[in-house]
Amino acid sequence: MTAYRNGEVSHWMRASAPPAATETAPPSADSSATEAPPGTNALPEKAGPPGTDVPPGTDADHRSSAPLPEQQDLVIVGGGLTGLWAAYQAVVEDPDRSVTVLEAEHVGYGASGRNGGWMSTLLPGNRAVYARAARARGLDGAAEVAAFQREMNATIDDTLRVLAEEGIDADQHRGGHLQIATTPAALKRLERAHAANLAHGYHASELDLLDADQVAERVAVAPALGGLYYRPTARVDPAKLVRGLARVVERRGVRVLEGTRVTRIGPGLVTTARGDVRATTVLCCLEAYSGQVEGDVPGLGRREVIPVNSSMIVTAPLPRAVWERIGWEGRECLSDAAHTFVYAQRTEDGRVAIGGRGTPYSYASGTPGPGVVDARTVRTLRDRLRFFFPDTDLTVEHAWRGAIGVTRDWCAGVFFDPATRVGVVRGFAGHGVTAARLAARTLLDRAAERDTPLTRLPWNDHDSGRWEPEPVRWAGVHAMYRLFGVADRWEESRHSQETSLLARCGSRLAGLHE
Repeated sequence: MTAYRNGEVSHWMRASAPPAATETAPPSADSSATEAPPGTNALPEKAGPPGTDVPPGTDADHRSSAPLPEQQDLVIVGGGLTGLWAAYQAVVEDPDRSVTVLEAEHVGYGASGRNGGWMSTLLPGNRAVYARAARARGLDGAAEVAAFQREMNATIDDTLRVLAEEGIDADQHRGGHLQIATTPAALKRLERAHAANLAHGYHASELDLLDADQVAERVAVAPALGGLYYRPTARVDPAKLVRGLARVVERRGVRVLEGTRVTRIGPGLVTTARGDVRATTVLCCLEAYSGQVEGDVPGLGRREVIPVNSSMIVTAPLPRAVWERIGWEGRECLSDAAHTFVYAQRTEDGRVAIGGRGTPYSYASGTPGPGVVDARTVRTLRDRLRFFFPDTDLTVEHAWRGAIGVTRDWCAGVFFDPATRVGVVRGFAGHGVTAARLAARTLLDRAAERDTPLTRLPWNDHDSGRWEPEPVRWAGVHAMYRLFGVADRWEESRHSQETSLLARCGSRLAGLHE
């Protein structure tokens, strides 16, 4: 394999950074980096202010040097999409409110700057779990989940409206989401998903079941037998989105302080490595990094949410002749219906970006640092691209990984304690680009003690349980993904008509079965 960049947070963050921030070493050869052994935390050398991964020559120059305020109306911990959307909503509702966002590294350092760029309709959790929880409270589980789904779909409209009004150019394009099946078993799963979606809040006009020819008219994926098309989904450039949102909130008077690591959250007080900040209200929006902050707060704790790795590669720009053969003119977000599924997009500058789980979990909830990816995972993603487009020369230009926040039941939760005025959101499980906006609005409604449709959604105060202690947790997560990998190989090699028993068992053990 030719040389490619590895880590450096993400291609998105590097490509959208000012020129001074991209003056780093040239790409290395095919990386042989592997996951650090259990109990270690090997990370590449960092750049920027001491103790951070903040790149030089960026907005961080003023954000990391600004002094801490003594007292604020609202302090938000986490400079990703959820935290920035919460800041935006807060100052839109009350322009005189004093708001500070505290970020340990730099804006977009976590999943918000590393993800696949899908503003999708997919719920951040398991419908069956949310429905059971609603029924336990005496509510109609199906109706509660349907309401949740409708709010998710409407949030895409709302987000695109805000981007247009605020002048945020994130390469947003509403091309929908095309999920393809490459085996008969996967095609049956899509047929069942279509029926389940219609029963849980989607409108018939938002979904289409496609045969192989209809898929090929959109994207010429060689092994596709059919697909399921979700019309509301939009593609974005994650870094342009998060950086654009940070600039908007700063223009509206919000302080964004980078290189400011929070160590503890309590009622009215946030403790950082630089000192304390007092606040009337505190919102914790750390997703996969939630376990790194202490505090006796609902929804926050080392075993409440774990960081699960998701890796990506991006190709060099493809020639026009190749795009004419592949199609993909609609810029759909593309995924497959495999158990170890991949997700992809055609970027604004004519590349293919594709991601998948790869090496899923680091011992003791280790996080990925600057995002170096092991060579095996890069090859797996490259091979999946070649499986989709076998006659195409695809050169990997950059590889990286990030971490998604996953709870024990794979369901996100939104929490707010009116007594302490501390709120927490976590556990998007990889479906956070849309959900971050919805969660932020929900947190602000709860902080204002408003009874709204958002505060009644089933993810409010959802109890996901706790993950098992190590080493059981590490073994369990890796065993689950290995089961799914074996199931995929079985189904594809035999062109199976039915979902593998291994996959069904793995899904039930992990709590993913609906």
